[in-house]
Amino acid sequence: MTKQNAFTREELLRCSRGELFGPGNAQLPAPNMLMMDRIVHISETGGKYGKGEIVAELDITPDLWFFACHFEGDPVMPGCLGLDAMWQLVGFYLGWQGNPGRGRALGSGEVKFFGQVLPTAKKVTYNIHIKRTINRSLVLGIADGTVSVDGREIYSAEGLRVGLFTSTDSF
Repeated sequence: MTKQNAFTREELLRCSRGELFGPGNAQLPAPNMLMMDRIVHISETGGKYGKGEIVAELDITPDLWFFACHFEGDPVMPGCLGLDAMWQLVGFYLGWQGNPGRGRALGSGEVKFFGQVLPTAKKVTYNIHIKRTINRSLVLGIADGTVSVDGREIYSAEGLRVGLFTSTDSF
């Protein structure tokens, strides 16, 4: 059976409601914290390490919620939202692989910000390169990622780590 390799906004919203991978399994956050409008490509091969990749996009409009509060008179998308989007995508990848459990970000290595997303931008693109997945009693994804705005890379993160947990009671 061939896995679906792209997802629409409506399918991502289904994932945020727990309908895509089943109850108790990986979910994306609901809007406003859902930081992508579509996944244009997801694969278990390819990427920088040949172990999988995800490409997702967020359409930018001046009325996005974070521009009104970050910062008043100097609107810019918070860098932490781009970082969170990359974690969201690694967790989505683990669920897409068929692994059970709820996703939790577990950290990252080096993160660099060298650009910004302004209300005048049109599109943010996330590129995730899977380095390793562990799919046993421990379900863990490790990836590197970048965030680009209108074709220009502006953030990078190494060693993004996300786990899936069948119980989160001990967190």
